[in-house]
Amino acid sequence: LHTPMFFFLLNLALSDLGSICTTVPKAMHNSLWDTMTISYTGCAARLFLLYFFLSAEFSLLTIMCYDRYVSICKPLHYGTLLGSRACAHMAVAAWASAFLNALMHIANTFSLSLCHGNVLGQFFCEIPQILKLSCSKSYLREVGLIGVNVCLLFSCFVFIVFSYVQIFKVVLRIPSEQGRHKAFSTCLPHLAAVSLFISTGMLAHLKPSSNSSPSLDLALSVLYSVVPPALNPLIYSLRNQKLKAAAWRLMSVRFQEC
Repeated sequence: LHTPMFFFLLNLALSDLGSICTTVPKAMHNSLWDTMTISYTGCAARLFLLYFFLSAEFSLLTIMCYDRYVSICKPLHYGTLLGSRACAHMAVAAWASAFLNALMHIANTFSLSLCHGNVLGQFFCEIPQILKLSCSKSYLREVGLIGVNVCLLFSCFVFIVFSYVQIFKVVLRIPSEQGRHKAFSTCLPHLAAVSLFISTGMLAHLKPSSNSSPSLDLALSVLYSVVPPALNPLIYSLRNQKLKAAAWRLMSVRFQEC
């Protein structure tokens, strides 16, 4: 965990765990006890945590793309550009920006007056569903904030695409097949995680509102809030030989102790 890649993987795992713990336990509670209620403060807390962990996850995925870019395109500068202090600063920046983003969303959304009932068509609180219940024109502030977020996410997406174009240019020039395979094995798990996160988020938030139905909204919400955090550990562990070797050594030691 002291190497940059595994340090960022640790942070990504924490954000995935936080996302799952924010949404799934309450959904299981509602199913087992046949209840559909949540308090106002509980809704605000869950919405804050969800946006906090999802924002941190996308920031960390962008930073991990930079890690892949430096390790393949500028390997001689890797120790300088991604030292322990630089990695710590980037991780702190990712979590701090996610906290600020979630805090601004909560402050804007829950300052609105709700006059269209108190029934949400989701299994967890979500900003678009809350905006539908508002009759105040001040909801335009939240729409503007969402627009700023979309621009920032698009900038990160462009950076990721540009980085991988440069990476694949370098990888395809590697003379040995073993070297190309090692480079692709390093990049493909991250590329799969980014693609899964972006595609599910776009499906959930860019669908036409005229074709929206409660069941479709529910399925898409589960898709982007539960599926990527649940699959990320599987994606990285299956493609990473070091992770599998470390897990096997740990299991062997525990078996010998027993």
